[in-house]
Amino acid sequence: MAPRVKLLSMIAGGALVLSVLLIAASQIRHASLSAPQPTEDTTASSPGQSGPGVDAHGPIAAGGKAAPFKLTDLSGDSVSMAGLRGKVVFLNIWATWCAPCREEMPSMEKLYQRLHDNKGFVMLAVSQDTESRDEVVAYVKKHGYHFDVLLDPKNAVAEAYKVSGVPETFIIDREGRIVAHHSGAFDWSQPAIRDALEELLKDNKG
Repeated sequence: MAPRVKLLSMIAGGALVLSVLLIAASQIRHASLSAPQPTEDTTASSPGQSGPGVDAHGPIAAGGKAAPFKLTDLSGDSVSMAGLRGKVVFLNIWATWCAPCREEMPSMEKLYQRLHDNKGFVMLAVSQDTESRDEVVAYVKKHGYHFDVLLDPKNAVAEAYKVSGVPETFIIDREGRIVAHHSGAFDWSQPAIRDALEELLKDNKG
């Protein structure tokens, strides 16, 4: 049985992500609507693990269903995965103390600015800071980020998604299925990333 379209594959590096995205973008409109199958994970394994998707404690592989969660944003409003069904979700796990997170966030803002007018797109940055909410608010305000930031002081989302470190990013399609997963900082402002996400946003089926 042919797998349903997966916009992105597991991302191991810049050259790979660009080639995968360009191929996926050209195929998305012709993809089958049959049930998904997990794709091969090309991300690096942690010591002692046979690789994500193999070890029971590894990250959720592409093709898996996104784990449910309910958190509050910086305004105190509740946000849940259930409430985002039907949207394409860019889910980033981060922390203010994380240097790689700080490195990639400007590129996330650029991507957000290019796609936020599309009501089908949502970017969520889930803070793993366990101390003061004010610290997260101050950081976001200082850097002028406009995407939605959620507070997760108990690291519930990181546990649910079996995150091995921060930053870690998941792309979730309109049906609540993970179509991509990347560990580590990445330049999300690349045109190929935007173009491929726009193709995913055109997929209104489901």
